[in-house]
Amino acid sequence: MKLLFFLLLFISSVAYSDDWFAPVRIHNRKDAGQLKLTEIGAYGIRRKARPGIPSHLHTGIDIKRPGKNYENEPVLPACMGKVISIRDDGPFAQVIIEHNGLWTVYEHVADIKCKLGEIAHPQVPIARFFNTNELNKYGWKFDHFHFEIMKARPVHIQHSDIHPDRFYATYALLCYDENSLRERYLNPLEFFNGQRVNE
Repeated sequence: MKLLFFLLLFISSVAYSDDWFAPVRIHNRKDAGQLKLTEIGAYGIRRKARPGIPSHLHTGIDIKRPGKNYENEPVLPACMGKVISIRDDGPFAQVIIEHNGLWTVYEHVADIKCKLGEIAHPQVPIARFFNTNELNKYGWKFDHFHFEIMKARPVHIQHSDIHPDRFYATYALLCYDENSLRERYLNPLEFFNGQRVNE
């Protein structure tokens, strides 16, 4: 019985390792300084109102494709964790992964490879950037993916047949001021830099 207890303890500690990496293939995934962001992709910048969407603060970072691979450039988990929500519907496809008291969000992704409830590993792709055909269809404004680190539990949503694996949503369009942003989100670049210092 003791052996079983320690085995389960070991498995749970491995399953939720706190080893963090940049979520794309770059030379050194421990160096977030290598990430390239879109022109309006920084954390916390004010986004203008659009039809049906109020002005809000950007809750994550928009990461540019790290190279010229327009066929299958992978998106990788930033840390080991459990996949708790998948939305697979074109340009707003999204994966949410739960870690030790944090949640990461990967949006504007294609060809989602992970399954609901499975443990995602930082070296195994969960999705990819849009390819050329998808960018021509949805617009080249999606030539990036949106990445968030949430410190507030995602919003539980009603299950639907349209999105059978989507159980959670983010606060992405609900952060209208600095306080609401800080209560719910971490700045990914600052977080990654802090992790590097603490190695």
